[in-house]
Formats: sequence, C-alpha cells, structure tokens
Amino acid sequence: MGRHIWGKTVGALVLTVTVAAVSGCGGSSDGDTAAKPAAKAKAVDLKAATDTFQAAVTKFDEDGGCLEQEPGTCWKQMQALMEPARTLRKAMNSEKSVGPEFWTGAYALVDTMEKGIAVGEDKGATAYGTNRPNVFGSAHKLADWLDAHPIS
Repeated sequence: MGRHIWGKTVGALVLTVTVAAVSGCGGSSDGDTAAKPAAKAKAVDLKAATDTFQAAVTKFDEDGGCLEQEPGTCWKQMQALMEPARTLRKAMNSEKSVGPEFWTGAYALVDTMEKGIAVGEDKGATAYGTNRPNVFGSAHKLADWLDAHPIS
C-alpha cells in the first residue's frame, strides 16, 4: 500500500510541475509576451573617432609619455589610449565605404592593445612580459597607420 501512495504523490508532483511550466508560471503578468527588438548600436563617426584617437596619442606624447619604470605607474595612460581605440574600432566596424579587409592592420593593432590591457594592470617598464609595448607601441603604430590610410 505504501508504494501505491508514493506513486500517486510523485505523479501529482510531476503533473503540477508540468502544468506550471506549460502555463508560463513565473512569466510576465502584464500580457506583453512579444519580444522587444534589440536596441540598434549607434553608429560612430569615423572622422571623429580617428581625430579623438590621434588626439589621445598626441596628448600622451606631449605629457611626456610614460617615463616611470615601476609597475602600476602608467595604468591611467594605458586606459586613456585604450578607450578611444575601442571607439575607433566601433567606427571602423560601421564604416561601409571600405570592407573589413581594409582595416586588417588597424584591427590587429587594436587587438594587440587589448591584449596589453587584458593583463589588468601596468606591469612596469622592465618586468618580464611587460604590457607597455602592446599598449603604447601599438597605439603609436595605429596612429601612423591611420595617417597612411586616410578615408575621405
């Protein structure tokens, strides 16, 4: 007799869970079940992004660059270059006058900068595996690349 009651109890629980899942238990109660379209990413102006990035590199140089040798002393400068580089990448992605193959060199430089930033800190000038060349060196190479590949 115990097995019969246990079987009925398990059956009732399974039925309850199934009904709750099918009826949408836990769903929205406002009746708005239609999926909302994702917000479209705002296109970034390529010229503005290029100018902003170039200005960040120029500011870095005019401020004296990163002369400190110790780890952690140039993290703010790294981030100040990375932010406009990310915006520039968005602008390159939205530029339709040329294809992605045109941007291959620029993408590679921004990716190298991202690898340097991904470390999460400034490793210092003389540390093994320093990330400064990835960020600072690639930023300067990207500035040069942009000068050599203008989009009108």
